[in-house]
Amino acid sequence: MTIEKVSKAFGGIQAVEECSFEVRPGLITGLIGPNGAGKTTVFNLITGFLRADGGSIRYKGEELLGLAPHQVEARGVVRTFQHLRLWGKMTVLENVLLGCRTPLGENVLTLFLRPGRVRAEEAAARERAMEVLRFFGLTGRAHELAEDLAYPEQKLLSMARIFATDAEILLLDEPTSGLDTDSLQRIVPMVRRLVEHGKTVLLIEHNMELISQLSDEVVFLHQGRVMARGRAEQITRDPALTEIYFGA
Repeated sequence: MTIEKVSKAFGGIQAVEECSFEVRPGLITGLIGPNGAGKTTVFNLITGFLRADGGSIRYKGEELLGLAPHQVEARGVVRTFQHLRLWGKMTVLENVLLGCRTPLGENVLTLFLRPGRVRAEEAAARERAMEVLRFFGLTGRAHELAEDLAYPEQKLLSMARIFATDAEILLLDEPTSGLDTDSLQRIVPMVRRLVEHGKTVLLIEHNMELISQLSDEVVFLHQGRVMARGRAEQITRDPALTEIYFGA
C-alpha cells in the first residue's frame, strides 16, 4: 500500500501535510511520533473514516481515497481502534462472526430461494470464527459476553474480529495501550503471528521498546509530516528525533 502526499486540515490546523510512505507486504510497519503528530488521522484517512484534502492512497493499483470504510474493508484493509468498539452485549463468538462475510445470508431473497446454501455458509462462518478464536486463545470464552472479558482479552478480541475478515492489511491502533507486563507477553507475540500467517501490519504504538521488538520498519511523524523512515534502531538512535519524541 502506497500513501503519497496525503493532506488533511481541520479548519486552520494542518493535521497531515503531504504525508508519504509505503506499507510493504509481509512486514510490520510502526507509525510513531509525539502526541498530535497525526498518526490516528492517517489511520482514519486510509480506512475512509476521514476524507483527505489531497493526495493518493493506492493498494493493488486501486485508489482507496474517497471510498467509504466498508468499501476499504472489502478491498482488504481493516483496522482496530484505540477505544475498542466491541459489541459488549454480544458474545465473543458473535463479535468474531461479524467479521466473517456471509454474502448469501445478507441477501433476503436468497434466504427464501436457497436456504440450504445459506445454512451451509453460516456453518462455515461459524467454523471459521471458532478457528480464529483458537488462534487467539479465546475458545474458552466463546459464549461469554464481550463486556465480561478482561481488558487484555478484549484487546485480543478486537484483533480477532479484524483477522476474521481475511483482509490482508491490518491497522492496529495502540494494541498494547493500558496493558500490564504480563498482558504484554500475551499480546506482543500475537502481533508477530499475524505476519507469520500472511498479514501485513501497520501499527501505532507509543512504547518505543515494543516498536523496536516488533517493527520491521518505522515511519516517524511530526506535525503531520514524515520526518524519517527506516529501521527502529536507526530512528531511536537519532538525537534530533529523540528530542522531538520525548520533548513534545
